[in-house]
Amino acid sequence: MPHLTASADARRIAGGEQLGFGVPGYAHPLLAPAEWAELARPGTPLHWAVLNIADGPGSRPDPHCLEAAGRLRNARERALHGEAPDDTVRASGGRLLGHLDLAHGERPFDELIADARSFIDWYRIGGFYLARCPADRAGLPAVRRLTGTLHALLAESDSADGGGRLVLGHGTHPYPGYAEAADQLVTFQGPWTDYRWSQVAEWTADYPPERFAHFVHGVPRTHLEEAMRVARWQGAGTIFFTDRNDRDGRSGQSDPFAALPSYWDEIVSRIGPGISE
Repeated sequence: MPHLTASADARRIAGGEQLGFGVPGYAHPLLAPAEWAELARPGTPLHWAVLNIADGPGSRPDPHCLEAAGRLRNARERALHGEAPDDTVRASGGRLLGHLDLAHGERPFDELIADARSFIDWYRIGGFYLARCPADRAGLPAVRRLTGTLHALLAESDSADGGGRLVLGHGTHPYPGYAEAADQLVTFQGPWTDYRWSQVAEWTADYPPERFAHFVHGVPRTHLEEAMRVARWQGAGTIFFTDRNDRDGRSGQSDPFAALPSYWDEIVSRIGPGISE
Protein backbone atom coordinates (compact mmCIF):
# COMPACT_ATOMS: atom_id res chain seq x y z
CA MET A 1 0.00 0.00 0.00
CA PRO A 2 1.49 3.38 -0.97
CA HIS A 3 2.39 5.84 1.75
CA LEU A 4 -0.06 8.74 1.44
CA THR A 5 -0.66 11.85 3.50
CA ALA A 6 -3.51 11.48 5.97
CA SER A 7 -4.84 15.02 5.42
CA ALA A 8 -5.89 14.50 1.80
CA ASP A 9 -9.35 15.79 0.92
CA ALA A 10 -12.21 13.32 0.61
CA ARG A 11 -12.26 13.81 -3.15
CA ARG A 12 -8.94 11.96 -3.32
CA ILE A 13 -10.37 8.73 -1.94
CA ALA A 14 -13.72 8.72 -3.70
CA GLY A 15 -12.20 7.31 -6.90
CA GLY A 16 -14.80 9.06 -9.00
CA GLU A 17 -12.67 11.75 -10.60
CA GLN A 18 -12.41 11.50 -14.38
CA LEU A 19 -8.82 10.72 -15.28
CA GLY A 20 -7.42 11.64 -18.69
CA PHE A 21 -4.14 11.41 -20.55
CA GLY A 22 -1.37 13.93 -20.84
CA VAL A 23 1.26 12.83 -23.34
CA PRO A 24 4.62 14.40 -22.44
CA GLY A 25 6.14 13.87 -25.86
CA TYR A 26 5.77 11.10 -28.42
CA ALA A 27 8.55 10.54 -30.91
CA HIS A 28 8.46 12.33 -34.28
CA PRO A 29 5.35 11.36 -36.28
CA LEU A 30 7.54 9.52 -38.80
CA LEU A 31 8.92 7.31 -36.00
CA ALA A 32 5.65 6.99 -34.06
CA PRO A 33 2.77 7.10 -36.57
CA ALA A 34 0.54 4.77 -34.52
CA GLU A 35 1.01 6.90 -31.41
CA TRP A 36 -0.04 10.12 -33.13
CA ALA A 37 -2.97 8.40 -34.82
CA GLU A 38 -4.25 7.20 -31.44
CA LEU A 39 -4.46 10.74 -30.12
CA ALA A 40 -7.28 11.56 -32.52
CA ARG A 41 -9.07 8.23 -32.21
CA PRO A 42 -12.70 8.59 -31.08
CA GLY A 43 -13.12 7.89 -27.38
CA THR A 44 -9.52 8.56 -26.34
CA PRO A 45 -9.68 10.52 -23.04
CA LEU A 46 -6.95 12.96 -24.03
CA HIS A 47 -6.37 16.17 -22.09
CA TRP A 48 -3.29 17.27 -24.01
CA ALA A 49 -0.25 16.06 -25.97
CA VAL A 50 3.15 17.71 -26.42
CA LEU A 51 4.74 18.42 -29.79
CA ASN A 52 8.53 18.45 -29.60
CA ILE A 53 10.49 18.61 -32.84
CA ALA A 54 14.04 19.40 -31.66
CA ASP A 55 13.78 20.41 -28.01
CA GLY A 56 11.41 23.02 -29.34
CA PRO A 57 9.79 23.97 -32.67
CA GLY A 58 12.86 23.37 -34.84
CA SER A 59 14.25 25.79 -37.41
CA ARG A 60 11.40 25.53 -39.92
CA PRO A 61 7.92 23.99 -40.17
CA ASP A 62 8.02 20.20 -40.40
CA PRO A 63 5.40 18.84 -42.86
CA HIS A 64 4.87 15.62 -40.88
CA CYS A 65 4.33 17.55 -37.66
CA LEU A 66 2.02 19.97 -39.44
CA GLU A 67 -0.12 17.02 -40.54
CA ALA A 68 -0.19 15.49 -37.05
CA ALA A 69 -1.04 18.85 -35.50
CA GLY A 70 -3.86 19.37 -38.00
CA ARG A 71 -5.40 15.97 -37.25
CA LEU A 72 -5.42 16.62 -33.51
CA ARG A 73 -6.80 20.13 -33.97
CA ASN A 74 -9.59 18.78 -36.18
CA ALA A 75 -10.41 16.11 -33.59
CA ARG A 76 -10.74 18.81 -30.94
CA GLU A 77 -13.03 20.84 -33.19
CA ARG A 78 -15.24 17.81 -33.77
CA ALA A 79 -15.32 17.08 -30.04
CA LEU A 80 -16.13 20.58 -28.88
CA HIS A 81 -18.35 21.77 -31.69
CA GLY A 82 -19.85 18.60 -33.15
CA GLU A 83 -23.54 18.11 -33.69
CA ALA A 84 -23.81 15.55 -30.87
CA PRO A 85 -22.03 17.09 -27.85
CA ASP A 86 -23.00 14.20 -25.55
CA ASP A 87 -21.71 11.47 -27.86
CA THR A 88 -19.00 9.68 -25.84
CA VAL A 89 -17.57 7.74 -28.78
CA ARG A 90 -16.03 10.80 -30.42
CA ALA A 91 -12.55 12.16 -29.87
CA SER A 92 -12.08 13.83 -26.49
CA GLY A 93 -10.79 17.17 -27.68
CA GLY A 94 -7.27 17.24 -26.30
CA ARG A 95 -5.03 20.25 -26.86
CA LEU A 96 -1.67 20.22 -28.62
CA LEU A 97 1.04 21.87 -26.51
CA GLY A 98 4.38 23.18 -27.74
CA HIS A 99 7.48 21.94 -25.89
CA LEU A 100 9.59 24.68 -24.31
CA ASP A 101 12.73 23.54 -22.49
CA LEU A 102 13.45 25.88 -19.56
CA ALA A 103 16.69 24.00 -18.71
CA HIS A 104 15.96 24.51 -14.99
CA GLY A 105 15.86 28.28 -15.48
CA GLU A 106 19.02 28.60 -17.57
CA ARG A 107 17.49 29.45 -20.95
CA PRO A 108 17.14 33.16 -21.83
CA PHE A 109 13.66 34.63 -21.81
CA ASP A 110 13.97 35.95 -25.38
CA GLU A 111 14.89 32.49 -26.73
CA LEU A 112 11.85 30.92 -25.10
CA ILE A 113 9.52 33.58 -26.47
CA ALA A 114 10.98 33.17 -29.96
CA ASP A 115 10.31 29.42 -29.78
CA ALA A 116 6.81 30.08 -28.50
CA ARG A 117 6.03 32.39 -31.42
CA SER A 118 7.27 29.77 -33.89
CA PHE A 119 5.03 27.11 -32.34
CA ILE A 120 2.01 29.42 -32.57
CA ASP A 121 2.73 30.63 -36.09
CA TRP A 122 3.61 27.23 -37.59
CA TYR A 123 1.55 24.68 -35.66
CA ARG A 124 -1.30 26.73 -34.14
CA ILE A 125 -0.76 25.02 -30.81
CA GLY A 126 -3.22 25.39 -27.93
CA GLY A 127 -0.72 25.92 -25.13
CA PHE A 128 2.76 25.06 -23.89
CA TYR A 129 4.53 22.40 -21.87
CA LEU A 130 7.40 23.97 -19.93
CA ALA A 131 9.88 21.10 -19.57
CA ARG A 132 12.59 21.07 -16.89
CA CYS A 133 10.80 23.87 -15.08
CA PRO A 134 12.46 25.16 -11.90
CA ALA A 135 10.79 23.97 -8.72
CA ASP A 136 12.38 26.17 -6.04
CA ARG A 137 11.14 29.48 -4.70
CA ALA A 138 14.01 31.42 -6.29
CA GLY A 139 12.94 30.39 -9.79
CA LEU A 140 9.30 31.42 -9.37
CA PRO A 141 9.50 35.12 -10.42
CA ALA A 142 11.10 34.27 -13.77
CA VAL A 143 8.57 31.52 -14.42
CA ARG A 144 5.72 33.88 -13.57
CA ARG A 145 7.08 36.43 -16.03
CA LEU A 146 7.32 33.75 -18.71
CA THR A 147 3.87 32.26 -18.16
CA GLY A 148 2.29 35.71 -18.10
CA THR A 149 3.83 36.48 -21.49
CA LEU A 150 2.85 33.08 -22.90
CA HIS A 151 -0.76 33.55 -21.80
CA ALA A 152 -0.78 36.91 -23.56
CA LEU A 153 0.61 35.37 -26.78
CA LEU A 154 -1.96 32.58 -26.66
CA ALA A 155 -4.78 35.04 -26.05
CA GLU A 156 -3.80 36.81 -29.26
CA SER A 157 -3.78 33.54 -31.21
CA ASP A 158 -6.91 32.37 -33.00
CA SER A 159 -5.95 28.71 -32.37
CA ALA A 160 -5.86 28.78 -28.55
CA ASP A 161 -9.52 28.62 -27.56
CA GLY A 162 -10.10 29.55 -23.95
CA GLY A 163 -6.75 31.35 -23.75
CA GLY A 164 -4.64 28.22 -24.09
CA ARG A 165 -3.17 25.92 -21.47
CA LEU A 166 0.19 26.05 -19.68
CA VAL A 167 1.68 22.99 -17.99
CA LEU A 168 4.79 23.20 -15.81
CA GLY A 169 6.95 20.08 -16.13
CA HIS A 170 8.58 20.01 -12.71
CA GLY A 171 8.43 16.25 -12.27
CA THR A 172 8.31 16.77 -8.50
CA HIS A 173 6.36 18.84 -5.99
CA PRO A 174 7.51 22.44 -6.44
CA TYR A 175 7.28 25.43 -4.14
CA PRO A 176 3.50 25.99 -3.66
CA GLY A 177 3.52 29.38 -5.37
CA TYR A 178 3.94 27.70 -8.76
CA ALA A 179 0.34 26.53 -8.56
CA GLU A 180 -0.75 30.09 -9.32
CA ALA A 181 1.66 30.49 -12.26
CA ALA A 182 0.10 27.98 -14.67
CA ASP A 183 -2.92 25.81 -15.36
CA GLN A 184 -1.36 22.49 -14.36
CA LEU A 185 1.76 21.15 -12.63
CA VAL A 186 3.50 17.83 -13.23
CA THR A 187 4.23 16.81 -9.64
CA PHE A 188 5.55 13.31 -10.35
CA GLN A 189 7.63 11.91 -13.19
CA GLY A 190 9.55 8.73 -12.60
CA PRO A 191 9.43 4.95 -12.13
CA TRP A 192 6.64 2.87 -10.66
CA THR A 193 8.99 1.59 -7.96
CA ASP A 194 9.07 5.15 -6.57
CA TYR A 195 5.48 6.12 -7.38
CA ARG A 196 3.76 3.30 -5.51
CA TRP A 197 5.39 4.48 -2.25
CA SER A 198 5.27 8.20 -3.00
CA GLN A 199 3.82 10.91 -0.80
CA VAL A 200 1.80 13.87 -1.95
CA ALA A 201 2.56 17.36 -0.67
CA GLU A 202 -0.16 18.51 1.72
CA TRP A 203 -0.62 21.88 0.01
CA THR A 204 -1.97 20.16 -3.13
CA ALA A 205 -5.18 19.30 -1.26
CA ASP A 206 -6.23 22.94 -1.71
CA TYR A 207 -6.54 22.43 -5.49
CA PRO A 208 -8.75 20.24 -7.69
CA PRO A 209 -7.32 17.20 -9.56
CA GLU A 210 -7.23 18.98 -12.93
CA ARG A 211 -4.34 21.06 -11.60
CA PHE A 212 -1.92 18.09 -11.35
CA ALA A 213 -0.40 15.46 -13.65
CA HIS A 214 1.63 12.31 -12.97
CA PHE A 215 3.86 10.47 -15.46
CA VAL A 216 4.97 6.99 -14.43
CA HIS A 217 7.07 4.49 -16.35
CA GLY A 218 7.73 0.83 -15.62
CA VAL A 219 4.15 0.17 -14.47
CA PRO A 220 3.36 -3.55 -14.94
CA ARG A 221 -0.01 -4.41 -16.43
CA THR A 222 -0.92 -6.21 -13.20
CA HIS A 223 -0.48 -2.94 -11.26
CA LEU A 224 -2.52 -0.62 -13.51
CA GLU A 225 -5.48 -0.50 -11.14
CA GLU A 226 -3.23 0.21 -8.18
CA ALA A 227 -1.46 3.00 -10.10
CA MET A 228 -4.79 4.64 -10.93
CA ARG A 229 -5.83 4.41 -7.28
CA VAL A 230 -2.61 6.19 -6.28
CA ALA A 231 -3.25 8.94 -8.85
CA ARG A 232 -6.82 9.48 -7.65
CA TRP A 233 -5.85 9.42 -3.98
CA GLN A 234 -3.07 11.91 -4.55
CA GLY A 235 -5.37 14.22 -6.49
CA ALA A 236 -3.95 13.95 -10.02
CA GLY A 237 -6.45 14.35 -12.85
CA THR A 238 -4.03 13.82 -15.75
CA ILE A 239 -1.80 10.75 -16.10
CA PHE A 240 0.42 8.82 -18.46
CA PHE A 241 1.33 5.29 -17.33
CA THR A 242 3.52 2.95 -19.35
CA ASP A 243 5.21 -0.41 -18.88
CA ARG A 244 8.21 0.88 -20.82
CA ASN A 245 11.24 2.20 -18.98
CA ASP A 246 14.35 4.22 -19.81
CA ARG A 247 16.27 1.06 -20.70
CA ASP A 248 13.58 -0.39 -22.93
CA GLY A 249 14.77 -1.02 -26.47
CA ARG A 250 11.40 -2.08 -27.88
CA SER A 251 10.60 1.39 -29.13
CA GLY A 252 14.12 2.33 -30.17
CA GLN A 253 13.82 5.29 -27.81
CA SER A 254 15.53 6.01 -24.50
CA ASP A 255 12.52 8.08 -23.45
CA PRO A 256 9.94 5.67 -21.98
CA PHE A 257 7.12 8.10 -22.84
CA ALA A 258 8.00 8.30 -26.54
CA ALA A 259 5.86 5.31 -27.53
CA LEU A 260 2.60 3.61 -26.59
CA PRO A 261 2.53 1.27 -23.61
CA SER A 262 1.81 -2.35 -24.55
CA TYR A 263 -1.52 -2.11 -22.68
CA TRP A 264 -2.73 1.12 -24.31
CA ASP A 265 -6.15 -0.25 -25.32
CA GLU A 266 -6.70 -1.62 -21.83
CA ILE A 267 -5.89 1.61 -20.02
CA VAL A 268 -8.06 3.61 -22.45
CA SER A 269 -10.98 1.29 -21.70
CA ARG A 270 -10.37 1.51 -17.94
CA ILE A 271 -10.46 5.31 -17.96
CA GLY A 272 -13.24 5.62 -20.50
CA PRO A 273 -14.06 8.42 -22.95
CA GLY A 274 -14.20 12.03 -21.92
CA ILE A 275 -13.83 15.56 -23.14
CA SER A 276 -11.42 18.31 -22.17
CA GLU A 277 -13.23 21.65 -22.19
